[in-house]
Formats: sequence, structure tokens, C-alpha cells
Amino acid sequence: MCNHGAAASTVYKRPGRDSSESVGSLFSTQARSIHGSNHLADVHFQYYQQGIAKRIHMEHSIALVTGATSGLGYAAARALAGDGWREIIVTGRRLARAQETATQLAAETKRQIFTPVELDLDKPSSVQSALAELVKRGRPIDFLLLNAGLVGGNKRVLTTAGVEASQAPLIGHHQLTVGLLRANLLSPNARIVIAGAEPARGDVPLFSFTDVAAFAAKHHQGDRTAAVEDLLRNGPNAKYVPNRAYADAKLIIAWWAAALARRLPSGMAVYAVSPGSAPDTEAVRNAGPALKWLMIPLLKLIPGMTQTPETAARRYLQASEFGTDVSGQFFASAPGKLTGPIEAMRQPHFHDRANQEAAWQAVVKVSGIDLSDGRRPHQNIKTQDTRAV
Repeated sequence: MCNHGAAASTVYKRPGRDSSESVGSLFSTQARSIHGSNHLADVHFQYYQQGIAKRIHMEHSIALVTGATSGLGYAAARALAGDGWREIIVTGRRLARAQETATQLAAETKRQIFTPVELDLDKPSSVQSALAELVKRGRPIDFLLLNAGLVGGNKRVLTTAGVEASQAPLIGHHQLTVGLLRANLLSPNARIVIAGAEPARGDVPLFSFTDVAAFAAKHHQGDRTAAVEDLLRNGPNAKYVPNRAYADAKLIIAWWAAALARRLPSGMAVYAVSPGSAPDTEAVRNAGPALKWLMIPLLKLIPGMTQTPETAARRYLQASEFGTDVSGQFFASAPGKLTGPIEAMRQPHFHDRANQEAAWQAVVKVSGIDLSDGRRPHQNIKTQDTRAV
């Protein structure tokens, strides 16, 4: 989806890369709040249509992709190899499956650059084991792609930690991300991309999301953090409806990314990115019959309503090139669409700071992990030392 052939006179370079930046007047390299600014709404960030997206490789070119054993994660790992990344860490729930994936990708790409790591996001112990292995390696990651996710089935499923299944990947991704930050295992200019989805917009048939403010007022005396935790756990006040649970999960992801952006060091950035409609993946394996046997087959019959996993995965890579000035934004298809160019979502519910912070605090409470004392990782406040504090 990216246009790799940028105009000769227009080169977009990410900040901190020993390189020129000839579009600085359009894209500020300074981190800014996503609130109180219409910058994104005016620009839309359809990079490849504007001819300014040029493939920029990281200094060390180490990427980590969760959920890489099939579907979008597999396609993303293969695309990263094609783009010249030096090492790609591929994770799977079982080590044997991750090893098979690394071997298969190496055979397909003719590059021996894939490192398998076992990571089951539903199990905190597995996340800790994966972090311990990454710490032992001691090589900072430049691109962290938090891709793993699923659509819940008709019956509510809770993990052993008491988290609703479609919400669980965010908890594991939070534990992984914060763990990497605490260990200084994200490079100073790292990019983090977490998978979102168009249903979070509220305009996709069969999907709707919960009004957290109203839910909090009705059931939690206005406490939005408690309300989001209720949704994460699908507690007694949250009636389980599969498609709503999925839309809620993706909306909470967008809020989480916005809150994380305010906590990252100035050179890093995070984006929630929808890969768009790509039904030929295992993410919908547990989906209910209305979605699996009605909506998806209908979408496949309509030109432009679905895309291949390879095309969808390109959205992740496109976002990895964005600057810090758009950190915390949710990028998806244009309103009413499920494919095509991605743009920053303008809908007010994405930009509700109270909900963003409530989502962060709820995830912290459920996951049991936060950015320790609230200081930015990689940074000693007194000395500006880049060592661990």
C-alpha cells in the first residue's frame, strides 16, 4: 500500500535519523499533544497518495511481531524481510510453532533473519519468560508490532487471569511493552504499532461500542476506570455481546495508545492502526455465525470491501514511518470504508482524554504493571542519562 517512490524533491525522514527533512514545514518533528490541534484532521496522512512516503530503515532494523505464525502477522514479517530489515523476532503461543514459522519465512524470503520466541499473551508467565529472553539478548527493538488479536465467539471466554478473550491481547501487549520500556529494550526512536479496527468508529454494521461515560454513571458512580475494567473483565454489569466486545476492545486499544503516547520518551511514538478488512486470517476463527457466514461472505462479493493479508499488513509498515507529532493517533480506513488509504480518525470519542486515561489505569490495574514511578523510561530526570534509572 505504501508508495515507495517518493518525489525527488520531497523526502520525509523521521526525526533523529542523521538525514535531511525537506517536508518539515508540513510534518513537525516535535512531539505534541493530540488534543487542541486540528493538524491531523487537515493533513489526513494519506502518505502514499501525496507521494511523500519513502521507505526509511531503522538504524539497527530489529523488529518484533506478535501473532506472527499466521495471517497478518506472518504477512507483516515477510514484508519486513522484503524491505531489508536485519532481524525479525516472530512470536507464537508455542515455541515449536514459532520455530516452524521462522523456518518457513526464511525459506520463502531466502533470508536467515527470523528469530522465534514463545509468547502467549493470555499468560503473564509467558510474557515474563519472553521478556527474560529478550533481556538476555540485550538488543533494543526498533519496531514493535503488536498484531495479535481475535474476534470473540458466541460464548463468553475468560482467560485464567479473568480477562475477556477479545480484550486479553491488550493486557499481554501492555505487559510486553511496559516490560521492554522498563528494560530499556526499545531503541530511542522506536515505533510501536498496535492493531486497531474500524468497528471502533461506530459505523460498521453489526458492531457498536459501549458509551463508557454513561456506563460508568449507571454502574460505577461515574468512575470510568472501574467501567473500563468491567469491560476488560466482562464483569456483572457488562452483558456479553461478541461484536460489541470486539468493538469495545479495539476502542480501548485506541485510548490506550493515546495514553501511552503521553508517557513515552520524546523520540518514540505509538500508533493504533487498523489493517482493514482482511477476512482470510485466523482472527475470525471464533466469530459468531452472523459475522462468519453472513457479513464476511457478503463483503467478499463487493469490490473494494476486502483485501489480502499482504495488503492489510502494509498498513502497519506504513505507520512505522510516521513521525512523533502523530503519536497516539488511531489510523484506519476513511469513515464508511473498510479498505483503502488510512487516515487519522477525527471522531470525538477517540480523543476523549478522560476515557484515554481511564483505559490506561484500568489496563494497569488488570495487568498489574505500570511505568514504575511515572517517569519516562530511558531518562534520568536529573542527569538526562539514557541508562536505566
